[in-house]
Amino acid sequence: MKYKRKIMLLLMIISMAVGFILFPQTGQSSEPLVIGVPHSEKFPYAAMMKNSFEMALAVINKEGGIKGRPLKLVYADDQGKLKAGERIIAELVKKTGAIMLVGAYQSSNTVYMARVADKLNRPFLISTAADDRVTQRKWRNVYRLNAPASEYAKGLEDFLLKKIKPKSMAIVYENSPYGTGGAMRMMWFCRENNIDISAIEPYHKERLRPDYFQRITDRLKKEPPDVIYMVSYLKDAALLVKTIREAKINSLLLGGAGGFTHKKFINTAGKLANNLLTATLWTHQLQYPGTKAYYDQYIKKYSIPPDYHGAEAYSALLVAADVLKRAESFSPESIRAALDNTDMMTLFGPVKFKSYGKFQRQNSLPTQVLQIINGNFECVWPEDLATAAFIAPPAWRGSD
Repeated sequence: MKYKRKIMLLLMIISMAVGFILFPQTGQSSEPLVIGVPHSEKFPYAAMMKNSFEMALAVINKEGGIKGRPLKLVYADDQGKLKAGERIIAELVKKTGAIMLVGAYQSSNTVYMARVADKLNRPFLISTAADDRVTQRKWRNVYRLNAPASEYAKGLEDFLLKKIKPKSMAIVYENSPYGTGGAMRMMWFCRENNIDISAIEPYHKERLRPDYFQRITDRLKKEPPDVIYMVSYLKDAALLVKTIREAKINSLLLGGAGGFTHKKFINTAGKLANNLLTATLWTHQLQYPGTKAYYDQYIKKYSIPPDYHGAEAYSALLVAADVLKRAESFSPESIRAALDNTDMMTLFGPVKFKSYGKFQRQNSLPTQVLQIINGNFECVWPEDLATAAFIAPPAWRGSD
């Protein structure tokens, strides 16, 4: 009998210790609170996102941290791979004691990371990954700040209907969850608005080389559409545009955000990038509070302008900090309750997680249209935010 009581007492002590480690309470302590950041170190926007996380972290801790405790970020490289992503989520939760997860870039493995986070009962605020499925799986711990891929082009669609009025379109996209989601939405848009889809061209990023894209452009050249819509990451975006321009195809080029919004895209594609239009989720011309300060500080510190990927990361961490400050405790249940009641303005725009259509715990935001004019991004839509008027490319037959 005494032996059984000792065993029961030991189990209770172990249970309490595990609970303290995994779900620390809000009591006063100098120990930092840990947020885990799934991070794709080798991907084009990784540095921008990490820089922005660190900028936001400095602001949070300068203002007193979370209920008097400093906030600490622990990064883990998901490598853009399924197994690595699943592994690092488990490590962030079980080994670092992260009370919350913030981040995630690449759509193809974020779905799997989100599944693991939900299984381990850890709130996960997605900042960038766009695969629609992320917030369509009824995972109670998964929330998303950024727009899903199918909504990236909302502003661009409005611009097309009111300004361009194309009769035909070719859709070229990376054959990934992100690329497919954006392409599918544009296909529906064309069918709903009687725009002829002259070609649908998926491509595999593993085969990236000029001769591979050449075969695609050869098919497009036979009957050039009014516009070519592309959904690509940074490296393929520049190569694709170069190949189309060199093939002398006079279609208006449209990007579905992704790789088309980074200054490196302009630097890589050079003059061939001029006049290209792209959807974007954010531009520094927006009048959201803190936008100009963040943009100017980022340039001063890193000598390159940030795009929406940086704004997402910065804003996501500020949202997480606000959530933790409002949470009654640092248990998953309390954090989820605070996330559910979030209603705040960030430099990325308003943040409120809601359910609509097939989405759950999804933020919804307007998007804009940028055009590359003389080597610079200019906002051309909506008109009340425009910093320049749309310029039709020379010899573009749709400009008549």
